[in-house]
Amino acid sequence: MGNLRRQQAVGSRPFEQKIETDFRSRMDYAGYLHLDKVLGAQELLSDPPHHDEMLFIIQHQTSELWMKLVIHELRAAIGFVQEDRLEPCFKILARVKHVQRMLFEQWAVLETLTPSEYAEFRGVLGAASGFQSYQYRWIEFLLGNKDPQAVGVFAHNPEVHELLTEALGQRSLYDEFLAHLGRAGLPVPENRLNRDWSEPYEASTEVTAVFKTIYESPTEYWAAYEMAEKLVDVEQQFALWRFRHMKTVERIIGFKRGTGGSSGVRFLRAALDIRLFPELWDVRTEIGQ
Repeated sequence: MGNLRRQQAVGSRPFEQKIETDFRSRMDYAGYLHLDKVLGAQELLSDPPHHDEMLFIIQHQTSELWMKLVIHELRAAIGFVQEDRLEPCFKILARVKHVQRMLFEQWAVLETLTPSEYAEFRGVLGAASGFQSYQYRWIEFLLGNKDPQAVGVFAHNPEVHELLTEALGQRSLYDEFLAHLGRAGLPVPENRLNRDWSEPYEASTEVTAVFKTIYESPTEYWAAYEMAEKLVDVEQQFALWRFRHMKTVERIIGFKRGTGGSSGVRFLRAALDIRLFPELWDVRTEIGQ
C-alpha cells in the first residue's frame, strides 16, 4: 500500500496552505487582466459557425495586442531621443525586436489554415481587411513610412483619424535620431532637420556620410553607433514580417484580390521594397572605401 501511494504521488505536488483562495472581496488574476472582455471578444460571424474562424480572429487580435506594445515602446523611445538620451532606447528597441519576432512566428499558426477552409468563412469579412489596422499604420508613421492617403481609410472614425493625422505630421523615430545627431554637432543637412514631416523620407548622401563617420569611429560615437544598429534590427524584422505576411496570404488565397479591395499579394509584394532608414543600409556600401 505504501509503494502504491508513492507511485500515485509521482509528478504531483502538495497544495500549499498559504496559497490565496478567497477572492470574494479582492481582485484576482482574471479581474486584473479583464479576461471577461478579452476572452469574450471572439465573435464568430459564420453561420453555422466555422471551426477555423476562431483561429483567424485570435490570430489578428493577438497581433493587435503585440502592436499596441510596439507603439507603447516606440513612443517612449522617441521621448528619450528628444531628450538626447539614447541609452534607454537600446533596451526598448531590443524589446521591440523580440515582439516583432513573435509577430513573425505567429504567421506559422495561420498557415495551418488551408485555402478551402478559409473559403468557407471569408465572405463574412465583407470589406474588412488588415489594411484597415490603424495600429499598424501608426507603427509605420512612428518609424517614418508616411503616406497621407492612408489616413483617408479612417475617415469614418474621427478619433482614429485625428490620432493618425497628428502622427503623420510629427517627426518619426528616425527623424528624431537625425535631429539628435545634428544637436551633437554632426553635419546633418538642414533639409533633413526641417521639412514636411507628413511626406515620405528621401535618402540623402550627406546623411550617409554622417553615418559613415559614426561607423568608422564607433568608440567616439558609441551611443549613436549602437542606436543605429538597433534601428537596423527593427527594420530588418519589419521586412521579414512583411515577407512572411505576403507568403502566408499567397499560400491561403493565391492571387485573389484582398477583402479590402487591394490587389492582394501583388500589393503586399510592393511593400517589400520600402526602406525605413535608407542611409543605415546605404552606409554599408561606403564603409571601408
